[in-house]
This record gives sequence, C-alpha cells and structure tokens, in this order.
Amino acid sequence: MSISMLFKLSVHSMRFRRGAVLITLTAIALSVFSLAAVEHIRQSVKQSFTSTVSGVDLIIGPRTGGIHLLLTTVFRIGQPSQGISWESYQHIANHPKVAWTIPISLGDSHRGFRVVGTQPSLFTRYQYGQKRHLRFKSGNAFTHVNGVVLGASVARKLGYQKGQAIVIAHGLGQTSFQKHNQHPFYVSGILHPTGTPIDNALYVSLEGLELVHQPSHQKMHEQRHKQIHAQNTALGAQLLSDTTQTTRLTPKSLTATMVGLTSKMSTFTVQREINTYAPEALSAILPGVTLSQLWQISRGIERALTWMVGLIMLTSLLGLSAVMLATLRERAYELAVLRTLGARPFTVFCLIQIETLLVTVLGMMVGGALFLATTAILAPSLAIHYGVDIGLGHISATPIYLGGYVLVGALVVGMLPAITGFWRARRL
Repeated sequence: MSISMLFKLSVHSMRFRRGAVLITLTAIALSVFSLAAVEHIRQSVKQSFTSTVSGVDLIIGPRTGGIHLLLTTVFRIGQPSQGISWESYQHIANHPKVAWTIPISLGDSHRGFRVVGTQPSLFTRYQYGQKRHLRFKSGNAFTHVNGVVLGASVARKLGYQKGQAIVIAHGLGQTSFQKHNQHPFYVSGILHPTGTPIDNALYVSLEGLELVHQPSHQKMHEQRHKQIHAQNTALGAQLLSDTTQTTRLTPKSLTATMVGLTSKMSTFTVQREINTYAPEALSAILPGVTLSQLWQISRGIERALTWMVGLIMLTSLLGLSAVMLATLRERAYELAVLRTLGARPFTVFCLIQIETLLVTVLGMMVGGALFLATTAILAPSLAIHYGVDIGLGHISATPIYLGGYVLVGALVVGMLPAITGFWRARRL
C-alpha cells in the first residue's frame, strides 16, 4: 500500500474520531506554544538583562568586586562602602583615550527611590537593550541646580508631574527624619519606560546633590526661593526656566563613573591602567562581561523552567499515545476490514505512526501560529513597560530545533500504540 493511500486512510480515520483528535491536538498546540514562548522569552530576557547598560565600555569605581560594583552603580542595589575622589575622576575624564563619562553619586533617596547625582551626559550617552537611547516622555534634562528628572516608575507610582516640587532625604529608607527641606527640587522631565533600573530612580545634578549637603548655602537659597515665589506663584516653572549662574559646587567624591572610550581597541589598556592606578585603589570592569557573570547565578531557575515546560510537552505526547491506545479497541472493525483488503500488520503499524505524526504536526502548526500571533501582539507592550524586546525579528532557530525534538518524541511515544496495533492485526 502506497504512502499516499496510507495518508488518506489516516485522514479519514482521524475525521471519524475528530472529538478525541481535536482534544489531543489542542493539548499539543498549547504545549508547543508554551515551549516556544518560554524559550523565546528566556533568550530575550537574557539578552535584555545582559544589555541593561550598553554602549558603556567601562564602569570605574572603588576597589571592590566586579559584581558588587555593577549592582551598586547599575541596579542601585546595596550601599557603596566608599567612593572615588574628584581628583581621580578628573584624571579619568581627561584621559586621552576617554571620549565621555557619566559620573554617578549615590546616598540619598525620595520615598524609597534612589536619588542619583549625575550630569546631563547620562541622558545622551546611556544606552540599554539594542542600543536604545533614553527618551523623555515630558520635559527635558535638568538645566538648573534645582532640577530633577524622574524615572518612569517613580513618576507613575508617586503621581508626579512636570514642575512639581519634591524633597529628597538622606539615606535609603521609605521614611526618613533627615530631609533636605531647605533645598527642594522641581521636576524638569520624566523619562519613557525602559524596563531597566533607570525607571526606579530620580536624577539630579552633581551640583544640586552637593548643594543639599552644604549648610553654608542654606540662607542664600532660602532667600532666592522666596524672591522667585514672590515674582511668580508657579515656583517650579520659574526655577526651571531661570538661567542665572549659580555657584559651582564640586563634590569631594563620587560613587563611580561610566566611561566611553575613543576606541574599543584600547578597552583592556585603559582597564589595566585604572586597576593599577597608584594614587587611589580603583576598579574598572567591563559591564557586558560582568552582567553575563551575574546572569549565571540564575541558571538554576532557568534550567528548572525549561525542564518544567519539557515535562508539559512530554505529558501531552503521552496523552496522544494514550488516546491512540484507547481507540484501538474501537477500531477493531476498521483493522479487520484492512486485513480483509490485504493490508499487512506492518501496514497497520505505519498507519498508526502516520496518524500520530499528523496530529503532532497539526498541533505544532497551531501552536506555532498562536506563538507568532501572541508575540506580534504583546511585543510592543512588553518593550515599552518592561524593556524586553521579544519581537519577531529576534526569534532564533532554537524553536525550530525544539520542533524537531517534538517530532522525534511523537515517533517514540507512538511506538506503543503502533506495536499494539501491529500484534492485533496479526491475530486477525
């Protein structure tokens, strides 16, 4: 009996048992969808995590472990034990192989969110994901010593708007008794969501952060606020638009600095120079390499998730095998007719295996179509709110390889009903 005839017989048999076939097909489709979705999201999240900060060649901070420095400067986790002196930062910034720097100063907070002292270069140089730049949802970067830029999560959770006054506090607690009430900041801009730690912080100038810790300037700035308030009740807008020169305040130290080099070829040379810098004990790390090392910590969870989805797929295939076995008794008349027409037991074996493969392939097609449709629909939303790019353009060849494993698994689990059918056919 030819392959085409066996195929037609399989299709007719499946139509006769369409109820059981549809249930099994749905289970396989959902399993394939879960398998492809989890694998694709896993790879996308990994790629997004390892590119939380991109375009930065080095992160330089005090002598410490690479992961600790990364957690402190990029993820704002933990408290820096010490910093780097302003003189060392100037030496780094003026290095002939350094193109730009993003200084970072930590220590204060606002209602549980970190306050980061930095420079406007953060909003033009910092990149994340696939070389994405920071964008403003409203307003712009701070141009005044009292300006503050909010991350998307801070603005959403606290309900802040442009021009609103906020007061930062010393320390990292939700509630603080040491607030800098004498130096309020005014929201100059709000960033678009990135799905990175950028969303969970407030950004002020280094001068502004230094100012709130300078008691000698308190009276001068209190008088300045009163004068501006008397001229215009919209105090926030007036402060932001004011271009009067203010006292330049130089911090004594920084938490760390991000560095962009003039040439990628000089990365290891500059890193070695910083790590052996004599005047101060410093560390220079490659953020991409350190992010990959940090990701290795979660490999156990990653593998457990993959195994769980694999077990779901195996369960569906075993269900397919169980359905094929359960219907063999109902197909006794069908098998008898086939034997009467001259079909050999091996023909029955092939018929059952072809049916198993047909149900599996149809389930894979439905599951794959569902995966592609869901990815196309959810990709923009996930990219905006979580910074995870799961777009169709980033689908790897891994789901195709997984599809091959599913087909092999279907052939294996289909052996039991096929062999059972073979022996029943021999008895007829």
